[in-house]
Amino acid sequence: MTVRVQKDGPVTTVVHHRPEARNAMDPASADALVEAFLAFNADPDASVAVLFGEGGAFCAGWDLKYGASLEGRSDPLRDLDFPKGGGAPPRGPLGPTRLDLDKPVIAAIAGPAVAGGMELALWCDVRIMEADAYLGVYCRRWGIPLLDGGTVRLPRLVGQGRAMEIILTGRKVPAEECLRIGACEKVVAVGGARREAEALAHEIARFPQACMRADRRSVYLQHGLPVREAMKKEWENGVPVLATEGVGGAGRFAGGVGRHGDFSKL
Repeated sequence: MTVRVQKDGPVTTVVHHRPEARNAMDPASADALVEAFLAFNADPDASVAVLFGEGGAFCAGWDLKYGASLEGRSDPLRDLDFPKGGGAPPRGPLGPTRLDLDKPVIAAIAGPAVAGGMELALWCDVRIMEADAYLGVYCRRWGIPLLDGGTVRLPRLVGQGRAMEIILTGRKVPAEECLRIGACEKVVAVGGARREAEALAHEIARFPQACMRADRRSVYLQHGLPVREAMKKEWENGVPVLATEGVGGAGRFAGGVGRHGDFSKL
């Protein structure tokens, strides 16, 4: 199997293992990743997921050998097209990139996350990169456009001008530059991305989950809206959670827990 799932309490690690292709994504792997993340989202005991590409590469993008096999077909990506009448979209070429999950996913990036692999990394909520890891629109060389959210998510993270230069040139974007421009959130030593991502996942999983998920959801809901409308959506999204989790949390604080920024007893 190219995808396996490992659970450690509230943390689910989804491992993509196709090292002979530098974890390039073929249809079987894409389907398996979608299945794994839908199962994670539905699991009441799972709080945070980590996505890791095993074997020295996060993901080298869409499998071009598979892509070459589509030559001559009149509509090679018909099964991946968005439905005309609305409804849930089918999986993307890179798998889960069209899923809207309720829980956070952390990308643990070792080696290349290029072309569609970069888009897969951008789908995650947080990216942790090893010092020699890199992003890049390497599909620029072959006339293959970004179809899994690259032109949507990269500008939202780094700004339109930076994103445009990265997209148009297809150049390598090293980990330290990714950190500087906001394309990743942390750079760690080579070999440490999965460990660091899982540690962060456990830290996030300690918090009251309804509140954490509401705040995560609000970040996505308000994007691109006028300030007043965005604040209204933030209020409507958060108030129900305040009643279910926040009041009890305030009571624990009033009882002496968590004073002076202490996170040790939750």
